[in-house]
Amino acid sequence: MKNYYSILGVTPDSSDAEIKSAYRRLARKFHPDVNPSGAERFKDISEAYETLSNPKKKLQYDTINGFFKSAKSEEKQHTSSNQAQAEYKKQSQQESKANFSKKVNDIFEEFSKPKAKKEKLTPKKGDDILEEISIPIKDSLKGCQRVVNVMHTTQCPRCKGRKFINGSVCSICNGSGEDSLHKKITVKIPKNVKNGTKLRIPGEGGAGVNGGKNGDLYIKIKIEPNSRINFEDNNVIYNVPITPFEAVLGGNILIPAFEGDLSLKIPSKTHSGQKFRLAGQGLKQNGKIGDMIVVVHIEIPYSLSDDEIRLYEKLKKLSAQNIRENLLNE
Repeated sequence: MKNYYSILGVTPDSSDAEIKSAYRRLARKFHPDVNPSGAERFKDISEAYETLSNPKKKLQYDTINGFFKSAKSEEKQHTSSNQAQAEYKKQSQQESKANFSKKVNDIFEEFSKPKAKKEKLTPKKGDDILEEISIPIKDSLKGCQRVVNVMHTTQCPRCKGRKFINGSVCSICNGSGEDSLHKKITVKIPKNVKNGTKLRIPGEGGAGVNGGKNGDLYIKIKIEPNSRINFEDNNVIYNVPITPFEAVLGGNILIPAFEGDLSLKIPSKTHSGQKFRLAGQGLKQNGKIGDMIVVVHIEIPYSLSDDEIRLYEKLKKLSAQNIRENLLNE
């Protein structure tokens, strides 16, 4: 059983005023709002005061636990009761005066504080947007146009980014504070553009904040791979097939190019992998013009007529040289 007298720091001879005074002093010290770690102690203090401040509960508690007051203390309690009441009244008046003075001081300090300066909103440029476009080599050399579908995110026109109107979620942006829309933009791609080139379109990026400028739209060009064409700086490397008879007999061949067919004269007995240069037929960039390097490859047509096959059979009989006999000596 808990000793309520010890908890409050009083004795069974203590008067009601002394018990109350002890409770008030301890309650101020261990109240959870003042002392978060004193919650358990405050609970015991409240429990003790609830019993000892109630005459019936106190009598029952004293009888069960053997606490009795002396005859002297009974007389003393009646005498001290009036004194305690006078002291309590005086203490309450002093606390009231102190609280009033504190409130006056708080009000004075609040008015004396310098007013906070209104925060200046700094204009901020909107975010840049990066999109990628894939184009074939032919379009990269000749130039072309493409339509790009760009998603723009702007401040909601109704709630102005606050997300709520009159306490309810904005019905336009559903509480996001932003409005998204798709915009189709026609992009002009210049001639001889290189793979990885970024084209800048001013003002077509994200919306600016606080009056700032819009961001920019950047279009990254990706040239679709082609098994027959590669680039080295401004030079175009063009792998061109030729037939066996063209390789043996030589002559002029026509090469499909981007500005029309180009004529190339190859000598007789041309080997697969030989290179021929067509000056000024490469890329035109930065004031420089590259060349086209034609690499010929002897290839058999996919379909041959019966007459062609018979001629190849005749050629086989006529051929006496083994072109693979010196492979290990090369």
